[in-house]
Amino acid sequence: MDDAALIRAAQAGEDAAFERLVRCYDHAVLRLAVNLLRSPEDARDVYQEAFLRVYRNLGNFRFDCSFQTWLYRIVTNLCLDHLRKRKVRREETSVQETPDGARDRMDSVAEQRADGDPERRIYSRQLKERIEAVLSEMTPRERMVFELRHYQGLRLRAIGEALGSTEEAAKNCLFRATQKMRSALGDFL
Repeated sequence: MDDAALIRAAQAGEDAAFERLVRCYDHAVLRLAVNLLRSPEDARDVYQEAFLRVYRNLGNFRFDCSFQTWLYRIVTNLCLDHLRKRKVRREETSVQETPDGARDRMDSVAEQRADGDPERRIYSRQLKERIEAVLSEMTPRERMVFELRHYQGLRLRAIGEALGSTEEAAKNCLFRATQKMRSALGDFL
């Protein structure tokens, strides 16, 4: 069954059809949320909330866009809300932060390859830290567009639809985000 048939069946009350829809998109939704939020715990919360909203609102789905675009719009909106809340919480708790700041858990994972080049690892870590710093300084919308394009591989039209705007607006936002990234990574390039 294709998405349209599954959606119609789920709209008619078939739970199995809805479960198949979830199974078709669950990995993509979780991957998108993890990439945007950089937190597996927060991503799981968004994942659950997204499919709950899909379940509640599937009866209103009008086939104006693809199901994937509609689902990604729900996920990106939830992620934007979560990032905004996180920023407010961070500002409220910034006085209580430790001197070394937040740590990326990936820094504590040891290199598994015996032939790992220490110089390359240092360079990669510095580059990753710089990219993360630039992403955290972007507006939530810029970050969303940048990550949907570069990490999820979505086309600008799909990004515009997922964010409820036009392809041109997504393109302009991506341009600004890319300029910020290029400026910050100038000495790495």
